[in-house]
Amino acid sequence: MITQSARNWISYLADALIDARTMPSWEAADYLTDNLFDASPNTKLLEAKEPHEAVAQFLQRIYAPIVEAAAREAGTQQSSRVRVFTDISLTSETTVLIVSISEHTEASELVLIDWVRAWDFVFANAEAFNAWAETRYQQIRVALSREPLAARGTGSVLADPGWAGEMAGDRK
Repeated sequence: MITQSARNWISYLADALIDARTMPSWEAADYLTDNLFDASPNTKLLEAKEPHEAVAQFLQRIYAPIVEAAAREAGTQQSSRVRVFTDISLTSETTVLIVSISEHTEASELVLIDWVRAWDFVFANAEAFNAWAETRYQQIRVALSREPLAARGTGSVLADPGWAGEMAGDRK
């Protein structure tokens, strides 16, 4: 499902890389362009000296700013942290987990699970990437806006009919 995104996510990600002092502006623009819009398969990530590290770093740089924006919009409590975890695979789908962690109760809750083929994670154009990013942003924002499972007393996503279908990533 491709929707029109009001936010320029590429610019947002570049700003996040620059603000975190990860790289200067010209390098951030080149990094995103080279890794998001080049031909598939994206051999740059797999040909790196440490491909697992290159893929993990790339996915963190893509997902973390989207998660941060969604958490801010959802009004996530200051006592909670939202983290991005990856289980890297160079031969099949990499799993990306977005988890909300309450610092008071130390309880954690799965917000989103997504599957990505790192070498095939390229887009035809900026509009396609912005639509993808906007979809993830909305899924995360909606999930974080919900009352935590512990507060509802269900304790499990599987036991809560209100979560049916909300957590599914669009697996290809």
